[in-house]
Amino acid sequence: MSTMRSVTAFAPATVSNVACGFDVLGFALGSPGDEVTAQFLDAQATGAQVRIDEISGDAGRLPREAAKNTAGVAAQALLTTLGERRGVALRIRKGLPLSSGLGGSAASAVAAVVAVDGLLDARASRDTLMTAAFEGERVGAGSAHGDNIAPCLYGGFVLVRRANPPDIVRLPVPDGLVAVVVHPDLEIETAHARAILGDSVRLADAIQQWANLGAFVDALHRSDFALLARSLEDRVAEPKRAPLVPGFNAIKEAAIGAGALGCSLSGSGPSLFALCRGDDQARRVAGAMTAAVTRAIGSAPQTYVSPIVTDGARIISADQKVSSLESQV
Repeated sequence: MSTMRSVTAFAPATVSNVACGFDVLGFALGSPGDEVTAQFLDAQATGAQVRIDEISGDAGRLPREAAKNTAGVAAQALLTTLGERRGVALRIRKGLPLSSGLGGSAASAVAAVVAVDGLLDARASRDTLMTAAFEGERVGAGSAHGDNIAPCLYGGFVLVRRANPPDIVRLPVPDGLVAVVVHPDLEIETAHARAILGDSVRLADAIQQWANLGAFVDALHRSDFALLARSLEDRVAEPKRAPLVPGFNAIKEAAIGAGALGCSLSGSGPSLFALCRGDDQARRVAGAMTAAVTRAIGSAPQTYVSPIVTDGARIISADQKVSSLESQV
């Protein structure tokens, strides 16, 4: 018999809101992403506790105390849900920039629960993993909404009918649909970006948003790129958040001018995404958006071109430890 010594999971960046789907739509990118390695605590440790041994890629900014860390809280929630008595230690590698609008908190939480689930060989359902990750996201982002966690965990395009308990609708990804994401050298705290929205929406804007969302979902099902383009309009968050990104309108115009189907903020920003038809168009759009960001902000952004990947978080390595009984055979 052999048991796992450590398990490492990767969780991808995600684009949430997707213009017309504030708090309910999201999709997964192929890269970048976060990695979390889980291993059992030594025999002297007691109880199902979580310890964070290392965090890299965050410039020392994230809390090392598990109860205040997105990954730590998510891992602890899963241990509690499963009734696990053993503790785990986590090592976190941040591949996502902080406060970028690319679902960094969600990626750490999701990678943690996938790694811990693999270490325990618990084979928990995705809904169980999402519920645990949801608790971590609440700590990391100040609130939790599911439109980053769900695509990060499930992959592809998702609609979050309800985040907790999960009711996740997986949507088809039309062939040839490619995403471009630019991340300017800026940070926008999610809590601040939510606070400026207020708690009311004009009825006319709400009606148009519902219409756009319904049309967008239909466009995905029928691979109707023309309808998809018409539907990529945000009447709720973008009008209030756009001023947080210098040159937002120019960047968006550059994307559309280069052939993008649509362009908007990724999550709360400052990253922007564009959806494109085909790799050639995506490369042209990426060049145009990168140039526009550089002109507006004075430095080049991190630019990613990726298909909408149908696989979400996954285990990328697992080291086995041979038991003493097996070694004697």
